Amino acid sequence: MTVPLGAVAHLQVQREKIKSGNKPHERYTPQGILTRVDALVLATGGVTGLLDGEEIVDVHSEMHPRSRFRGINGISFLTTGHYAKMRARFGDHLADGIAAESLLVDSDRILTLDDLARGIAIGGGNDPIVIHEWSVAHPCIPFSRFATRFPDDAKPDRRITEALRFLDDGTRGFYGVLPETYAGRVIRVGDIVSLLG
Repeated sequence: MTVPLGAVAHLQVQREKIKSGNKPHERYTPQGILTRVDALVLATGGVTGLLDGEEIVDVHSEMHPRSRFRGINGISFLTTGHYAKMRARFGDHLADGIAAESLLVDSDRILTLDDLARGIAIGGGNDPIVIHEWSVAHPCIPFSRFATRFPDDAKPDRRITEALRFLDDGTRGFYGVLPETYAGRVIRVGDIVSLLG
């Protein structure tokens, strides 16, 4: 059984590491790093974006020269409902895509890891892309500082602790493990995403 969630609203790749500086003064700096693409080509170790015929390897792919691949984070996704929830708490600077997910689904639904327990299907027909293995993309302190507009030079306090708690449990997004069987398959804007029940 499948439960339609919504259509793919946008796809993007992260060209390089999205945090700059050194701990404990790292900053979340998405400008110029995130690139919207026309499609994502899947591989076991991550995704590559296609934009006007150009291939852009995501930094979480094993193929990237400065790869951030950790085995569980080959692809990531959120719904537009998660962004609405974050904006209601933190403000309009948390625009769709700013959390650096690979795949954004147009859906008001707020998901938890339990909702993804049986996986998701991407695309219709008799041969959808099915991704079963998901984990929570836990928020980091730099993203929490960015969300709360916390001063870069200030020591984290209760506001950051509360932001980390709010953004956890999937609010910040989910990481997926790409099965080898889908290497070379393509996800496009408009593809329907469904929850597997």
